[in-house]
Amino acid sequence: MQEFLNWTVDTIREDRLISPWLEEKKFEWAPLVSKNITNILDKNYSVLIITDKDRDWFLSYILSNINSNKLNRPFLPFYDFSSFYKQIDSLKSEDDISNIQDMLKISFPNGYCFWYIGKSQDTRATLAKITKSSFLWVFDEERQGTINLKSNDDGLDMKLLQMFRLYNRTLSAALFAEINVES
Repeated sequence: MQEFLNWTVDTIREDRLISPWLEEKKFEWAPLVSKNITNILDKNYSVLIITDKDRDWFLSYILSNINSNKLNRPFLPFYDFSSFYKQIDSLKSEDDISNIQDMLKISFPNGYCFWYIGKSQDTRATLAKITKSSFLWVFDEERQGTINLKSNDDGLDMKLLQMFRLYNRTLSAALFAEINVES
């Protein structure tokens, strides 16, 4: 079983579809992905994906690929959060947030986490940013405990696709005990 950080670097270097820029983020990437995958595989958390409106295409891409039959692995609990709560763009009060959290605690008794991809100041980011276990890929804010990107980066879409590729490969490697994400 290979050590996670070394496996990440090797995978970035060997996968011709992942650019070297991601290796520069390895110390930011590894602990966040480790925590997220541990929540999914060891704690049985479900993952509720939220994106800003500009990244709705990416949400569709994730959901189309995360449980692809081509991966030859068990399906994992990834869901579009908007299928649970359509009014996400109108979150206004603490009562709204509290009611949603109560609903999610009932719906996911083993736990849940948000995976948010988008601009940090977007209304859709609110729930994910206040939930401790969230997996955040935020734009235009340097925030501790997140993957930080710039929305004006010309290569942003390609970077998102490369990050997803690495994340999905990491999920498979952890699921099949090729790596220990906690080491």
